[in-house]
Amino acid sequence: MRSPSRGSSTAHRKRWTSAYENRPYHELPWFRSRPSEEVVDAVRQRFFPPRCTVLDIGCGAGSNVLYLARRGYRAYGIDISPKAIEAARDRAQKAHLRIQVRAGDALDLPYSRARFQAANDRGCFHTIPIARRTEYAAEVGRVIRPGGAFLIIWVGREETKRDGPPHRPSLEEVARVFEKWFIFEDTQFYSPERRGERAGYVAHLRRRSRPQPPPR
Repeated sequence: MRSPSRGSSTAHRKRWTSAYENRPYHELPWFRSRPSEEVVDAVRQRFFPPRCTVLDIGCGAGSNVLYLARRGYRAYGIDISPKAIEAARDRAQKAHLRIQVRAGDALDLPYSRARFQAANDRGCFHTIPIARRTEYAAEVGRVIRPGGAFLIIWVGREETKRDGPPHRPSLEEVARVFEKWFIFEDTQFYSPERRGERAGYVAHLRRRSRPQPPPR
């Protein structure tokens, strides 16, 4: 049974569930039929080791999971919306791809410790309420094995348009949340002019094999 202190709030779950219930997944503003450029780069650069076990957190209708499966990865996905998972499974069946996706909560991941060699988050973290970001980082750190890879992409504070995620963390805020569990190997800012998307960041993180050293 879920502990009352764990997992997303009822309001948060309802908001994301209703988004997929009220509109076809391919009409949602965040849907992309192709994998994200950052995931493609992670595969090409071997940041994700070939054919490893990788989790897509907030997978939506599964475009990144499907791409990873095509490239020979043991591809898993989790999303808070059951309708999103239905869409991902349907797309995988039509493409004759084997994936493992399930409805679940990013703040209470239903996987064992060190289950994955790599994980991806494109757009989940910046939807997490500010007060609960550390819980999220702890959960991601729990399910990725030491030395494992974590790719995270988020809309940053530099994005000033009204629409989009309400919580737009700075690079400093993200480092503060994740550094206990991860080393930042590479971080890049992308502007709307360069990418045609909202201003934000992409970061390659490595799961620590030893505890973070104390300040000195």
